Amino acid sequence: MSSSRDRVEDTYELQNDERLEDLHSKLRTLRGVTTDIYDDVERQNSALDNARDAFSSFGASLAHSSQRASQAFGLGPGGVKQWRTIMYCVAGLVGLWLGWNILSWFWPSSPSP
Repeated sequence: MSSSRDRVEDTYELQNDERLEDLHSKLRTLRGVTTDIYDDVERQNSALDNARDAFSSFGASLAHSSQRASQAFGLGPGGVKQWRTIMYCVAGLVGLWLGWNILSWFWPSSPSP
């Protein structure tokens, strides 16, 4: 009777060892998955930090550009006055008109047939 009892205990012991090995395998798989998730989260955090830094840099550059534009158009302190900008535009248009008229003296249009 002792031998049959030993066989039953051995069978239970083998089943316990198999189940323990299954649990250990599942635990290794779960540990691998959590490590992969952690690595992915770290990569995404790094990408988000880089994107935030890029947008912050772009925002600062845009603010600086708008300040320079406002100074150039006389909208802010220390900028070119509005009347001076208008005079530059008028002088440019008059210069283009004069240049066009002077060039038309040297290259007359061909007569139509």
